[in-house]
Amino acid sequence: MIKRIDLIAGARPNFMKIAPIIDALKAAEKRGGPLRYRLIHTGQHYDRAMSGSFFEELGIPDPEINLEVGSGTQAAQTAGIMVAYEKVLLKDRSDLCLVVGDVTSTMACSIAARKLGVPVAHVEGGIRSGDWAMPEEINRVVTDSITNWFFTTSETANENLRRAGITDDRIFFVGNTMIDTLLKQMPRLRPPACWESLKLEPGKYFVITLHRPVNVDGEQQLLQLLHAIAEGTRGLPVVFPVHPRTAKNLRDLDSKTPQLNYVDPLGYLEFNYLVKHAKGVITDSGGITEETTVLGIPCLTLRDNTERPETITIGTNELIGTDPSKLPPALARLMAGQWKTGAIPQKWDGKAAERIVEQLERILGKN
Repeated sequence: MIKRIDLIAGARPNFMKIAPIIDALKAAEKRGGPLRYRLIHTGQHYDRAMSGSFFEELGIPDPEINLEVGSGTQAAQTAGIMVAYEKVLLKDRSDLCLVVGDVTSTMACSIAARKLGVPVAHVEGGIRSGDWAMPEEINRVVTDSITNWFFTTSETANENLRRAGITDDRIFFVGNTMIDTLLKQMPRLRPPACWESLKLEPGKYFVITLHRPVNVDGEQQLLQLLHAIAEGTRGLPVVFPVHPRTAKNLRDLDSKTPQLNYVDPLGYLEFNYLVKHAKGVITDSGGITEETTVLGIPCLTLRDNTERPETITIGTNELIGTDPSKLPPALARLMAGQWKTGAIPQKWDGKAAERIVEQLERILGKN
């Protein structure tokens, strides 16, 4: 019997995680499998730089449905997505809602689905930072509290779920679909325009990404971080693809900022080319710490906590914190060649999506 799955994508981190699942579902269908999918874009990330180019680069088909929710406060976006997705389900119900990651769309669609009796599967379930100031942590905990089946990236996530009372028959340790995408796209990575214009050389520049409010919303904090980065990188080029949120705050600061190389947001293939060849990456992102771990690139995370501890205990990542004064000493260790080598976590092998689809066929075959 045919089973229909809604794949929910709403923000850029989702796209890299959804792409290999689509590939695996298509392959399973060709083999005569029972699963079919419809891709639903909530419109949470609505500009081309943050959304459209990723669909093209990763070979993701156009969504069957775009909820076109757009920008707004956390509550407005959550409510808008819930109302719009509920209408979709009332008109044409699916057999499963598959959500990924920890963005607003993940939580909102999970709630709408479960209210209508549609079961939910959560890819990247069980990760926790313990930081309730992060909207993503609330999204994770709410989503996992109503999820039926969990596809996890690490044993740490499995343990988090067990402590919450989730039984092992609902937890599937499959690996990391974002790493599926990275490994598949590695041969296609290409240098961005700034590679030539800045005369970049492998291992002789840094990449920065900053977008979290604690780092970019306060004028003094942002300025001090940028000056600490400029000091610690000792004249090596620093490439800073600027998130829209950060760009606004940088414009307000204008002439006070140090002379780093500010560039527009990059596509997936260009950004990861930069990461792959960098001396190091400075970020407050979660997902990038996973990519640097697999690529073996030193990563300095400007946060006080992480939901991806395996990137620290196994990988190349270190938590520096949000105090700008901690950055130059950490960069000094890196420049002196004293950074840890790191290894690749278990099951981060490019086959997570295949494992997910295999389990979905088994789960939905029983229901």
